[in-house]
Amino acid sequence: MTPPTSPVLILDAIDTTAAVDPLEVLAAVRGALVEISRGTVSAPPRIAARAPDGLLGCMPAYVPGVGLAAKLVSVFELAGGRSTHLGLVAVFDEKDGRPLAIMEAGRLTAVRTAAAATASMQALAPDARRVAVIGAGVQARAQLELLAALPASYDVVVGARDPAAARHLASVFADVATDPIREAVRDADVVFCCTGATTPVIQRDWLAPGAHVSSVGGSHGHEVDAATVADADLYVEWLGAAAQAPPAGAHELQGVSVDRLHLLGSSLEAGGPPPAERLTLFKSTGHAALDVAAAAAAHRRAREHDLGRALVF
Repeated sequence: MTPPTSPVLILDAIDTTAAVDPLEVLAAVRGALVEISRGTVSAPPRIAARAPDGLLGCMPAYVPGVGLAAKLVSVFELAGGRSTHLGLVAVFDEKDGRPLAIMEAGRLTAVRTAAAATASMQALAPDARRVAVIGAGVQARAQLELLAALPASYDVVVGARDPAAARHLASVFADVATDPIREAVRDADVVFCCTGATTPVIQRDWLAPGAHVSSVGGSHGHEVDAATVADADLYVEWLGAAAQAPPAGAHELQGVSVDRLHLLGSSLEAGGPPPAERLTLFKSTGHAALDVAAAAAAHRRAREHDLGRALVF
């Protein structure tokens, strides 16, 4: 029997950026996090082929009612502790397996990562007012863009290892200040760590009582110090964040008992007040279900706005 064929929508970086609406991706990612916690998602642990200066990861997943997709992403170190995330996402029909779309993964990954971090803030620090964003690269910018799109208003400060880069990033946004990292996090209700660091960029004794920390970096090493991990209530996308070795799991959570972990999706689904005056840490490793959700939202928007070009394979 001849397999079904149909045009495949190709979205380059410009088209993908136009198709990615941060608030739509946030809603999609929140739903995917809930599905992960329910155990309905099919997604093997991330695998990677390692090159001398980086890795190529593969992340396929199926989310019922949302879609079937796979991401190929390269993560390579650059000078100064920075890193790149480059790749593509392929979307397939969940009923008959037809390829539907191929899109640039960099923008999609940055926004879905910011969405997961923002979902952790919404669940664990819903009354936050002062927010520190640590980093000055692509991920920090995506986080600032999503914060600016939210209906709530925040007092935002950027801190980075490169002060000039922090000032440049902050200048793009209205009313965003800069401070050295220690001062930036000292009074923050929420700290978003968005770096390519291999050693911790924050320390436990810098953090305010009851602060929420979201760490989405650290692909090559520890972004958060051991004392913060030891003291915090720990939240993750999936239990493999501690049970699996990097790159599937988090460097900071190796050796941590899974009994200490809380699934962020469960907190989103349950609602209710967050832990009072407790330090909380969301340690993100990324999850293919979030890529599926973000890609499905982008694919839908691309079709609605006639973005990309169709090819028949």
